[in-house]
Amino acid sequence: MTRIIALLGGKGGVGKSTLTANLGTAMADFGANVVAVDANLTTPNLGIHLGIPLYPKTMHDVLKGRVSITDAIYRHPSGLRVIPAGISLDDLRGVDPKELSTHLLDLVGIVDYILLDASAGLGREALAAQESADETLLVTTPDMPSVTDSLKAAKIGEQLGTKTLGTVVNRITGRKHEMSYEQIMTMLDSQIVAEIPEDPAVPESIAARMPVVHYRPRSPAAREIKRLAAYLLGVEYQEPSWLRKLFRL
Repeated sequence: MTRIIALLGGKGGVGKSTLTANLGTAMADFGANVVAVDANLTTPNLGIHLGIPLYPKTMHDVLKGRVSITDAIYRHPSGLRVIPAGISLDDLRGVDPKELSTHLLDLVGIVDYILLDASAGLGREALAAQESADETLLVTTPDMPSVTDSLKAAKIGEQLGTKTLGTVVNRITGRKHEMSYEQIMTMLDSQIVAEIPEDPAVPESIAARMPVVHYRPRSPAAREIKRLAAYLLGVEYQEPSWLRKLFRL
């Protein structure tokens, strides 16, 4: 059975695209049949994060009826399969985000997991991603504006009947001004399924055009993303014993 999971966050800059690329890669490393889809039609970033912004066939072409969605699937050198969106302003003409769910149905039964990199905010594109998904992951940073916007996205999900898998708190620095685990969980009334630290390996990996789970697989962010992938797949993730001892020290 195909699971469609939308990564949502009401505020921009919380790291949805980075997480989508890395989570999809980690899930594929565990053997999952997964495709990451750029559902941010206005300001797409998934292809840019993977270092290949210009694809001959994109999600925009699919929505315009020019190609089938299976023709727009590409395999990144990391092994992740991705459906990018076009970055040209011309790509926006004649595109209706509401058609997203119709085209995603063509992938049902072909792949096991579809990860939707939703747009920021609560506009038509973000709603289209939510309506297309069976489940959602809320992505937030540990600050009040981001958590507040995630709360709005969660409330919309409740109205749509979309199941929330949990909240990913991203880019944690541990500074005093950040909201605590308990504050975020209480405010969102959602289980926190991952706490990803601010990690210099992440921007380095973007510059290197490679997901951080491959670029620096032992970095703190990569390890937490791999734990999240294992959680979603229902498999056990264990670091090498020597690495567990190192971090314990």
